[in-house]
Amino acid sequence: MEFMIWKIWGESGIPQVDALVTEGEAAMGADDFETAEQRFDAAIQERPDFAEAWNKRATLHYLAGQYQKSLDDIQKVLELEPRHFGALSGLGLVNLALSRDAAARDAFERVLVLYPANQAARFNLQEIEKRLRENEI
Repeated sequence: MEFMIWKIWGESGIPQVDALVTEGEAAMGADDFETAEQRFDAAIQERPDFAEAWNKRATLHYLAGQYQKSLDDIQKVLELEPRHFGALSGLGLVNLALSRDAAARDAFERVLVLYPANQAARFNLQEIEKRLRENEI
């Protein structure tokens, strides 16, 4: 089921936009962040309501350590697709990177409401709760 959801989210309905996102993913995978950002920007400009282009750019910003830009893009993804558990996972990871444990916990809890079988979210949530308990002592 997860694969089908990602497949649906990954199709913009415009072949050239899909090609830009694919090129951006390849560039991101090759650590060519400049090219990746250019491709994602072009896809967003062409189809600003395509949540997955925003999500890919949010991931790129996260990998580049540009956490505020990542948060901004995640916010846009969630405006366009509130059930985007990938963006919510990203929100959790960005908040972890920023040492915002309570916000990260909230994000991973939201992932599990939408996708209870998500093991990464469950693991991250357990680790956050352990840290929060340790900090109370």
